[in-house]
This record gives sequence, C-alpha cells and structure tokens, in this order.
Amino acid sequence: MVTRFAWIVLLGALAAGCAGTGSVDIPTDVPELRPGILQGYLPPEALPDSAALLPPPPEPESAAMARDREAMEAALALQGTPRWEQARADAVLRFPAAVRSFSCALGAPITEEATPNLYMLLRRSLADLGLSTYGAKNRYRRTRPFMVNEQPTCTPDDEEALRADGSYPSGHAAIGWGWALILAELAPERADALLARGRDFAESRVICNVHWSSDVAEGRNVGAAAVARLHGDPVFRAQLEQARGEVADAPAGGATQDVDCAADEAATGG
Repeated sequence: MVTRFAWIVLLGALAAGCAGTGSVDIPTDVPELRPGILQGYLPPEALPDSAALLPPPPEPESAAMARDREAMEAALALQGTPRWEQARADAVLRFPAAVRSFSCALGAPITEEATPNLYMLLRRSLADLGLSTYGAKNRYRRTRPFMVNEQPTCTPDDEEALRADGSYPSGHAAIGWGWALILAELAPERADALLARGRDFAESRVICNVHWSSDVAEGRNVGAAAVARLHGDPVFRAQLEQARGEVADAPAGGATQDVDCAADEAATGG
C-alpha cells in the first residue's frame, strides 16, 4: 500500500510542477495551534480522511494481530539498547530536536538559521501530517501495547496522554514518513537514506512500546496521502521551492554540530 501512496505523491508533485508557484506570499508569522505546534498549510476540510482511507485495525484473533504481537515481543527485547535510546529521541516532536536526525540523512543542516524555509516547511507540515490520523484514531480508539503488556515505554511522562489517544494509526509514523517524502523530493540523491530514516523514525514507535506494527504501517500511508494533499497548496509549493534552493546551497558535510550521526546510524542499523 505504501507503493500506491508513493505514486499519489509523485503525481501530486508533477501536477504542482506544472502549476508553478507564481508570486505566492509565504507567511513568516504563523499562529500556533498549541504551544510549540504551528498551524499547518491545510484547512481541516482539506486533510485526508483517515477513517475513510484505512481499513479497521486487526481483529484480536487475526493473523495480522498475531504479527503485531510478534513485533511487540521483539521490540520489548530492545529495551535499554542504543535502538531504545534512539526511539526515545525520535519520540520528541518539539523543534529543533524533532528534525536533528533527519539532518544526518539529508547531509545538510535543518535549522531556523541555516535553512529557514525548510525549517518552517517541516514545522508546519507536522500539523497536517499528525492531524490527518485523527479520523481513524477517534473512530477506533485502539488500545496501545503498553496498556496490554504493562511494560515500560521509552517516554513514561507521555503515558497518561497516550492512554487517552487512540493507537491506530500512528501520528508519529505519519509525520516521520511524510517528512522523509518531502526531504527526498528536495534531495533526490539522498532519497534512499532519507526514506530509510523515515521508516526507522516510524518503527521507533513500536520500539517505544506505544504502537502496534500495523499502527505504524497505516500511519505511513496516511502520511503519504497528506503529502499528496500538501502538493495542492500554493503556499506549501512555494515554500518547498525556497527550501529546495536552501538544500542545494547547503555546504557538503555540514549536517549537524549537535547530532552524532555515526551513533544514529549505528543505532538504527543504517
């Protein structure tokens, strides 16, 4: 199913290229939805309807649920390892920490100072990507793994909020995969590394014991659908083009001063 949505994204990008960006004004003062979370590009009615897009989560005695349990058991064995610590870092959606690991895969800085349009592109798309999952989240209210197995999560301070938030699909997975698609479009020569990092970012939610594997798989699909919708927004397209220039002009090897890229690669098996 990811392949199908990848085609949607590609067609959206081609259509956007034909339409051009014209003289669109890119706002610099964007309101917050809540502290630290900026308003997205899309109005609520333009977001993908994940409740209509996705099938129901796996039934309790199904083969798909058996696979979810198997993935959960494998993830629990990683507690305390470098991969567990990487999953803890990937759980952070506050900026600037949220995109530091993607700087390594991009091979260029993602900061407000060095790449302001790229930084804003990712900050604003976070809301579009994450909110797109809530149609299905609210419909199914799926119970999270840590509530079933009573084992630790990598973000214990978040557990109270997570208990009240449906597990299916994963918002973090939608965000990570959506960012990877956007970044891969900006730097196609780095696409393999960026998509691999987006996959690992999404899989971190299983490692963290807060999502089932099927939550993550469908979260990626919602993220791809949201990126396709974003390509229909003129401000997103204009900012995407500005970000493309920033990435092209970024110094080679100047990825990050604050991230240990070698440790990140080793933790995720990249």
